[in-house]
Amino acid sequence: GSRDETIQIYDMKKKIEHGALLQHNGTITCLEFYGTAHLLSGAEDGLICIWNTKRWECLKSIKAHKGHVTSLSIHPSGKLALSVGTDKTLRTWNLVEGRSAFIKNLKQNAHIIKWSPDGERYVTVITNKVDIYKLDTASITGTITTEKRISSLRFITDSILAIAGDEEIIRFYNCDSQKCLCEFKAHENRIKDIYSFEREGRHVIVTASSDGYIKMWNLDLNKIKDVPSLLCEVNTKARLTCLAVWLDQASEIKENSDKAATLCQANEDEKSSIVRKNKVCRTDKSDRAAKKKREITPEKQKSEAPLQKKKKKQNSSS
Repeated sequence: GSRDETIQIYDMKKKIEHGALLQHNGTITCLEFYGTAHLLSGAEDGLICIWNTKRWECLKSIKAHKGHVTSLSIHPSGKLALSVGTDKTLRTWNLVEGRSAFIKNLKQNAHIIKWSPDGERYVTVITNKVDIYKLDTASITGTITTEKRISSLRFITDSILAIAGDEEIIRFYNCDSQKCLCEFKAHENRIKDIYSFEREGRHVIVTASSDGYIKMWNLDLNKIKDVPSLLCEVNTKARLTCLAVWLDQASEIKENSDKAATLCQANEDEKSSIVRKNKVCRTDKSDRAAKKKREITPEKQKSEAPLQKKKKKQNSSS
């Protein structure tokens, strides 16, 4: 999203521009995907637009706030969304019907809103204060206050928050007790954005700072009070303002498909061995039957012949 009022689409695999979305009349302030089928955008024109990512068409344009839309977040179910704006309101949206569901007035303008991974709680950020809300009551259950303005926060788990502000320190907080679990110096300058993901059972934190560095940290949840270990870093030599992480699923898909192929092969081997056993059983039976046929005595064959002739005569007479 850009100040030129456009949303630019990029193909990350081919590393090319895919096109631009034109619907807003103001700086694009927030973008959030839900799955792979929908994208929500918010802008300074007060609109929230819902986009179909298959045909890249605007399905609905909602006049969300009287001022700017500063942040939005989609519920894990995809049925609800939250937004905050410069009109000092927190709004809940029914995405199934595309309408406003609830409006809550705030004392000040919030600049960040975020759902927890389980969708049971959400947080708003007003300058240096994080208010934690419970979904079922829509009331504040706790507040976390920091010394500096908060620039970014991220749910690591349903109850652990990573908070970064206009300083070089990252802090982990427990949402239930609002206590700081750990803090560490991550950069030499203010941290502008923070992201986290889980892969192969490992929790990874990614940070971007005004010092130009992007860093990746390994977080051990069993030792949350210990400082995360630095995995890698890169100096972009740029004044970073935000961060997005694109996770290429190809390696995971390949790994899973390899496992599936191995399992499938094992099943095939098992099936083929059963088939072979069955074939052996059938062969044994057919061999025994053939043997029995061969064992029929000439006398028996002779006694069977007249019976067959009698049956033929009866059929012809009838």
